Amino acid sequence: MKVLFSAIAAATLLMAGPAHAVDAAAAKALAQKSGCLACHSVDAKVLGPAYKDVAAKYKGDKTAEGKLIAKVKAGGSGVWGNIPMPANSPQVKDEDIKTIVEWVLSL
Repeated sequence: MKVLFSAIAAATLLMAGPAHAVDAAAAKALAQKSGCLACHSVDAKVLGPAYKDVAAKYKGDKTAEGKLIAKVKAGGSGVWGNIPMPANSPQVKDEDIKTIVEWVLSL
């Protein structure tokens, strides 16, 4: 009986999906509020790359989230072209940057 309950619990967890699913609407609203969508869009290059292109580039890279969080905080250039991305820290909270990056990577 104990094995049956364990199997049911494991199956339930697998069907539930990731423990921390990204709320796409909330993350997009954060990106808008934080000024990200002035230079990026979901599916077309503006000044910076389309978020879907970013997600495709980093697909399967287990270190992508940390790298992108650091890049968004500090800014940078050269990966997607010559136009620099300004630093977004301290004006955007760390937890908001994390949420936005998780959303971008989920696209």
